[in-house]
Parts: sequence; C-alpha cells; structure tokens
Amino acid sequence: MEVDLLSAFAVGCIVILIYHYVSQNFLVGNIGDIIFRTKDALTHINELYYAFPESKVVGFYELTKPVFMLRDPEVIKQITVKDFDHFMDRSLPSANDRADTDQPVEGLFANSLVAFQGQKWKDMRSTLSPAFTGSKIRHMFDLVADCSRSMVEHFRSEANAGRRLECELKDVFSRFCNDVIATVAFGIRVDSVRDPETEFYVKGKQLLDFQSPKIILKFLLFQTVPWLMRKLKVDFADADLADYFKGIIQDNMKQREVHGIVRNDMVQMLMEVRKGTLKHISDDRESKDSGFASVEESHFGKSTHSRAWTDNELISQCFVFFIAGLDTVSSCLTFLTYELTLNPDIQKRLYEEVMDTERLLSEKPLSYEALQSMKYLDMVVSETLRKWPPTIDSDRYSTRDYLLDDGAGLKVPIEKGRSIYIPIVAIQNDPKYFPDPDRFDPERFSDENRSKIVPGTFIPFGAGPRNCIGSRLALMEVKVAVYYLLREFSLERTERTDDPIRLTKKAIDLRTENGAWVELKPRKI
Repeated sequence: MEVDLLSAFAVGCIVILIYHYVSQNFLVGNIGDIIFRTKDALTHINELYYAFPESKVVGFYELTKPVFMLRDPEVIKQITVKDFDHFMDRSLPSANDRADTDQPVEGLFANSLVAFQGQKWKDMRSTLSPAFTGSKIRHMFDLVADCSRSMVEHFRSEANAGRRLECELKDVFSRFCNDVIATVAFGIRVDSVRDPETEFYVKGKQLLDFQSPKIILKFLLFQTVPWLMRKLKVDFADADLADYFKGIIQDNMKQREVHGIVRNDMVQMLMEVRKGTLKHISDDRESKDSGFASVEESHFGKSTHSRAWTDNELISQCFVFFIAGLDTVSSCLTFLTYELTLNPDIQKRLYEEVMDTERLLSEKPLSYEALQSMKYLDMVVSETLRKWPPTIDSDRYSTRDYLLDDGAGLKVPIEKGRSIYIPIVAIQNDPKYFPDPDRFDPERFSDENRSKIVPGTFIPFGAGPRNCIGSRLALMEVKVAVYYLLREFSLERTERTDDPIRLTKKAIDLRTENGAWVELKPRKI
C-alpha cells in the first residue's frame, strides 16, 4: 500500500515538472499561508497566480496533492466548456464514491447538487433547473422584497427612536440573507434582522462557519483522505444540524399536502418534482432581464431524465441555498454597500436612479420588471462581483486522462484524478484584463464598455455547464436589498470605516479584517 502511494506521488511530481510550478513546502504544499493564517485569501491566490505571469498553466500543491492552475481565459473555456465531458465533476470530494455515484448516501452535503458527480449531477441539475428560470424567479420576487422592506423598516424605526445606526454590514446582510433563505427555500418566515438569536439563524451560522477550525479541518481531510471520510460517513454538515433543517422541510410539505397550501417557493417546487409536474419553460426574456453577470443554463439543465429521487435527496437540495445564498450574497451586499460608502459620487448616482424608478412607479410597489430596468444598478453589482467575487475560485476534476492542447504550442498531459483550479478573483483583478483593477469603476460595465471585456475574464458565477444554478436569484436578491436600503438611507463613513479595505487572514474567502462599519443616515421623506 505504501509503495503504491509513493508511486502515485512520484507520478504526480513528474507531471508537475512538465510545466511551470510553484515551489512548495513539505506536507502543506503551497497552502500553508491559509492553514496557518499568515496571509489573506487574495494575497495568497495572487502570489500563486503571478508566480509565472506569462504561463497559461501553473502547478502548485494543495498539501501533497498537485493541482493545475489555469491562467488563460481560452484554456479555461476549453476545460469548462469545450471538453466539459472530461471535467464534469468538481474536485471537492463528498461522501459519494466517484466509482459508483448511484449508491444512496447519507448527509445533507453529500446529497446536494454541489456534491453530486457524473450522471447523477446531470440528472439533478436538469431536475432543479426549472426552479431557477426567469419566470420562477419572478414568482419569488415578492418574498425577497418583503424581507428587504422588513429590514429597512426595522432600521427606520430604530432611527425614529433616536438611535444612531452604526452597522457592521456583514452581520446585517447575513441576517437579511438568512431571512430570504428561510422564506424562499424552507417556506417559513423568520426575522433575524430584529432577532439575531432566532434558532434558524443560529443554526445556519453553525452550518456554514467557514472560519471554524472544525470546518476547515473537514475541508482539508476531504481533500487529502476522501476515502477515509467516505468510510467514516463524515459529512460537512453535522447530523443534528442536518436533521433540524430536513425536519423543517418535511413538516412544511406535510402541512401543505394536508391543507392544500400553495406558495411560490422552493418547497413547492420540490413537491412538484415529486409529482413529476415541474417542467423547464424557456423564457426569451431571461438573458435580458437577469443582469450582465447572470449565466445561461446549458443543455444539461434543459434535458429530461427518468431518475426517481428519494425524499432525502430532494430535501437536501435546499442546502444549495445555504451554500450559494447565505455567505456569497451577504458578501456581495457587504462589499457593494461598503464601496458605495467609500465612493459617494457613485452612491449619489445610484440613488438618483432609485428615485427615477420611484417616480416611474408612481407610488406603486417595486416590481421585478422595474428593478431589472435599472442599468446603473446592474453596473454597480457587476463591478462588485468583479472586484470582490464572493466565490474567489472554482475547480474541476479530470474524470479521464486528457491532453490539454491549446493549438498554440501548449501541451499538458492531465491524468485522471487530477484537480483543476480556476483563480476567479485573480483573473478578474488582473490589470491585463481590467486596467487599474483596484479602482471601483462601474463604468467598466456600461453599454459602451462591455464589449471591451475579454470573454472568460468575468466569471463570478463560474464557467461552463457547472456554473452557479442560482445566479438569477442571487442578483435579484442583491438588487432588491440595495434598492430599498438606498431609498431610505445614505451610507456614511464612521471612525471605524477602513479605507482602503483590509482583508482578514482568518478566512478562506474575502472578508474584512475589522468588519465593514458604516452609518445609515435616514433620508428625509
């Protein structure tokens, strides 16, 4: 056994030597800075990315595992789109055994879309895709708008009581996104903006605390000894947390079946899946309405299949909302509003667009169509996603031996089982593609300038068929929250507002070191 492991490692080293590689440290490889928290995530990724600035592919080690980093947009397209059949899976292991993904497994994460591999992923993607079309997102609009109005009304009442509203934005938006997930994905109403100790919010934080040493350790063990984690039946989500969230869905489904309740949310769609009535309906307005950053569904999502899902597999898909909708959306909202605070001219222009929209509405409530017509808001959101992508990287896993040949002299053999790494945050902040990348400039995404963006260099929701299934919902959620917040409040600096933004070394994603503090100043109505 030891000889086999040493042989495999030797082969990996030989593969690494055929192209540029970053020198590594014993055991921890090139991720020691993250493990020991000596550098923030952006600095760490940039050091790997710029180690060989002229190379299209760079090798580094994740602990003792060699990884291919892609630095060229055409190469990224080749891996994620053109030759997707070789790289369908993610390199993040789960409790699923890659050799037999049809075997039932336990665990909330192990049964979610992000963890599925191969044909099982294809089937679940096509099952869930109809729930995320433009028409379905429109139906969820009122639920998200209710949460946004509730958040703003809370702060307005606090201001009316004479309280100064100095807020830490990540905390505020984490609670807001928690409320959105509760109503959209789990079919319940909670108000963690007013009551941050509500059980749903507390357990949600425990579920996705990516600064927790326990979760970081699990992540590293899944990367290095997935066979052991499968044998021990370890899941990212602790069993008690999984049971809590599954119980909410199960109780909700039972109540709806008994009382004939229908609601435009994920629970309803899962019930339709179980009945076989949820179908993919194409909508010509989807691309136009969703925003520049949204991604298109591939033919995999629009295909049909005959697989029968277990209740456990269906219910676990609500976990996708936590993965894709809590930390990521709250991060986007945090950096967006923080940048508006540091750039009052941009904030002023966006507020003017909000008020122009209010006048067009003529005292009618905000509609999905009115929101999507706001061009400058979409530009601000896109620039936030460029500079501060909530998902800082992406990955793929080679399912068979492959020769990467770009037709221009690059030839890299990639063995089955190798990991591919796509440094989204580094590419989107590369001055070669986005001049003066540290400057927050929504004009990059104006109608006049969009054509200058090199295809494949703006990928905040990933690339290829395995992109983010919930991009439309995420964009709508961000825009609704910003609209209502700016309508009622201006964002002002306080003595605790850092400028420039400093990132913490304690997280594996982009988070501010000292919090994102601003003051909400009520506007005169």
